Amino acid sequence: MTRLLGLDVGDKTIGVAVSDELGWTAQGVETIKRQSKEKDLARLKELIAQYQVGAVVVGLPKNMNGTIGPRAELCQAFGKFLEERTSLPVHMWDERLTTMAAERMLISADVSRQKRKTVIDKMAATLILQGYLDAKSR
Repeated sequence: MTRLLGLDVGDKTIGVAVSDELGWTAQGVETIKRQSKEKDLARLKELIAQYQVGAVVVGLPKNMNGTIGPRAELCQAFGKFLEERTSLPVHMWDERLTTMAAERMLISADVSRQKRKTVIDKMAATLILQGYLDAKSR
């Protein structure tokens, strides 16, 4: 099995996580500060090469009622862009509540607000990828 890359795509940042070779666990890698589509893509391509990634999982922030809003449409467009530019399969994964879950975990771990800001996206990406891995292994 090849590794998967998990992404939490936001306006200002992209949280990045990667799976282990067996596809059991997800680890946070970094938070990319967004600059431009091309620069973001260049960094993602570096990570894809570094971790020998075979597919990408992009969080899809659906509305609570399951509909696709503007935020989710942006993520779908980014997923399509990645698929075209990397030739890797891109899977969209329902990420409702992952950022809130990540925030709650960090608060319960008593992580300061400033530190939470720096790791929240990476952690959300980890939760998105872990959710996808868990669902696939069932």
